[in-house]
Amino acid sequence: MRKQAPESRHEDYLEADGLKTFCVRAGSGMPVVLFHGAAPGASAKLNWRLNIEPLAAAGFTVYAYDQPGFGFTDNPADHSIEYRVTHAKAFIDALKLERFHVVGNSVGGYIAARIALEDRRTGKLVTTTTGTLAPKGSEQSQALGQKHSQELREYVPSADNMRKLTMGTLFRKELVTEELVQERFAMSIGKNYAAQQQRRGVNPPRAIHDELRNLKSKTLLLWGNNDRGVSVERGLLLFQRIPNAEFHLFDQCAHWVQWDQAERFNRLVADFLAEDN
Repeated sequence: MRKQAPESRHEDYLEADGLKTFCVRAGSGMPVVLFHGAAPGASAKLNWRLNIEPLAAAGFTVYAYDQPGFGFTDNPADHSIEYRVTHAKAFIDALKLERFHVVGNSVGGYIAARIALEDRRTGKLVTTTTGTLAPKGSEQSQALGQKHSQELREYVPSADNMRKLTMGTLFRKELVTEELVQERFAMSIGKNYAAQQQRRGVNPPRAIHDELRNLKSKTLLLWGNNDRGVSVERGLLLFQRIPNAEFHLFDQCAHWVQWDQAERFNRLVADFLAEDN
C-alpha cells in the first residue's frame, strides 16, 4: 500500500439537492466517496473514523459525507433510500468529480452500487456487509435479517440502548468505548431520531440483483463472518451476481468490517483501488 503524508483534513458543508450537507475531505489523488450505513447514530465521522486518514495517506482524496437525515446533514422531506441515492448523485455532482471510486458500508453499499451502475464516471466499487444489496438467501438468513432490522427499528435513544446496539455492531468488544457510545448516541437523537421514525414507513428500495450482471466496476466485497444480521450465505450469493468481483471473508468480524478489521480493511481497500485494472 503506497503511503504519503495526507493534506490537512477539512470539514465543511455544501449544498446537494437543496440540502445543507456535511462532508469530511482529506488527502489528494484519485477521489474516493464513502457512503455510511443507516443504523441509529450512523454518520460519516463515526462510521469511517478509522479509515479516512489511512486512505488519504495511501494517496486518495477521501470524501465522507452525512446522508440526509443522518449526522449533521439536513433532514429531507423524502426519507426513502431511493431519495438518498438521488441525493448521493447530487452530492457527487456538487463536488464536480470527473472520475471516482465508491466505498459503501451496510446500506451505503446499496447506494454505492446504484452509483456504480448508473454513473459512468465510477471507477471501482467496494462494500462491506450489506443486507440491502445482497439477495435474501435461505429462510434462516431471512429470519436473521428480519430480527436485526426489527431491533434497529425499535431503538429508542438512551446511552444504555446505544451501548447494547453497538456491542452487536462490533465483534471486538474492546472497541465499544464510552466515547464511541456517547458519540453514536449523540448522533441518534434530535432531528436524527425524528428522521429514524419517518424512515419506518417508507417503501423498501427496489431490488437490483438482476442488474448487477451489468456492473462494469471491478468490485471488492468485504464480509464479516460474525455479522448478527447478514449471513455469509447472502454475501456469497451477492458475489455470484457480480462479474469481475472479489470476496474477502473475515472471521472475528461483525457488521462494521471497517472497525473490527480496520488495519486490514484499509490495506485491502487501498491496494484494490490503486490497481490499474
